[in-house]
Formats: sequence, C-alpha cells, structure tokens
Amino acid sequence: MVEMQSLPDSYRAVVVGSTGGIGAAFVDSLMADKKCSEIIGFSRSSNPAINFDDEGSISGAAQSIDGEIHLLVDATGFLSDEIIKPEKTLRTIDPAAMGRLFEINTIGPALLMKHFMPLFPKSGRGIFATLSARVGSIGDNQLGGWYSYRASKAALNMLVKCASVELARKNPDLIVTALHPGTVETSLSDPFAGKRERLKPQTSAQMLLEVLDHLQPEDTGSFWDHRGERIEW
Repeated sequence: MVEMQSLPDSYRAVVVGSTGGIGAAFVDSLMADKKCSEIIGFSRSSNPAINFDDEGSISGAAQSIDGEIHLLVDATGFLSDEIIKPEKTLRTIDPAAMGRLFEINTIGPALLMKHFMPLFPKSGRGIFATLSARVGSIGDNQLGGWYSYRASKAALNMLVKCASVELARKNPDLIVTALHPGTVETSLSDPFAGKRERLKPQTSAQMLLEVLDHLQPEDTGSFWDHRGERIEW
C-alpha cells in the first residue's frame, strides 16, 4: 500500500481513464490510502463522461468538481486497434490514423491541463501526472518506427514541459510530470508484448505513486519511469 506522504491530509485525487487497466489500479491504490479523502474517476463511461474528441465534456467534468484537487493522474492512451497499427515504415503513415493518436495522446491531455489546472491549490503541493511512454523519448530512440505513437508521446512530453514552466510562476510547489509505467498487462500492450515480462497494473500504479510522492518542486517538467529513474526527452 502506498501512502502519499507529500500531499496534505484529506487530499483529493482525480483519475482520468479510471476504467482502464492502469487507471483502475490507480483508483484502487488511492482508495487504500487513508490520507485520500476522495477519488473522482472520469472515463468515457463515467457520469459526467470525458471524451477527448469533445472539449465540452472535459470542461464539464472539471466544472462538476466542487473545491480543490491535489492530485490528477491522466491514465489515458491509445496505440492501436483493429484498423490503426503502429507504422514500421514511412510508407505506411496515414494522416487520419496519425490524427487519431494525437487526439488521444496529445490534444486530450492538453485539454485536461487547460480545464483541470485551475482546480489545483494556488499555493502548496499539487501533482499533475500524465502517462507518456519511453518510446516517446527522442534521445532514447534507437529503433525508429511507430511514427505516430512516438511523435504523439514526444509532443505530450513537450506540453508537460511548457505547462510546468508556466505554472511554476503561479505556484512553485505544483509539479507537472510525465510517467512511463513500464510494460503493463493491459490491452494496449497485449498485441506487442511477445515474451517480454510485464507488470501487473496494480504493481505499476503503486510504483508510479511512490515516484510521484518523492518528486520535489525542482523536478517539475520532467519524465520518469516506474522505477524512479529519469528518462531523457
């Protein structure tokens, strides 16, 4: 069990993507934290629902919250489905597919920042964390391929950095960060896992909460994996 020692007593948490594999694990972990007074979960099936192709739904979800929040975990993400597959070569880039990945992996989280950041305290600790992916690291890219997914996560990382700079001017104790959850047993990684060892969603969520709990204000605008190791942009 993880107890978020760095957050105030009776802190309030929001999990977006709360019905997904990792999102549900975050909800379960936070429910076990006696310091957490409320967990608010949003997904495409929640009430109110959040759909990343509808900014009004994101705005409405934020407006449904009365009072401040101290932690928001964005556990959303999209890699492939029956039609959209990761590209192995430039020849297979499809603009519609690329647009769909950017809509979910980049634009959606940006709109979460836009509408939910005003709910964080004007002073004191707060954490906004979004799930990125190690393959979104430009410096770490040695294999190429997966153009749209890599690019959408790299763009997300830039949004995290930009938001961290702006928001630090208003509240220097507010942390905005990107997280790599490891390879987790979820539907996102199922088609590509092979024989690779994967983490249980609950294990990944608890490790990531421990990472968040140990971040310092100077770590805002950075990128971390589930082991607490910093990832280069």
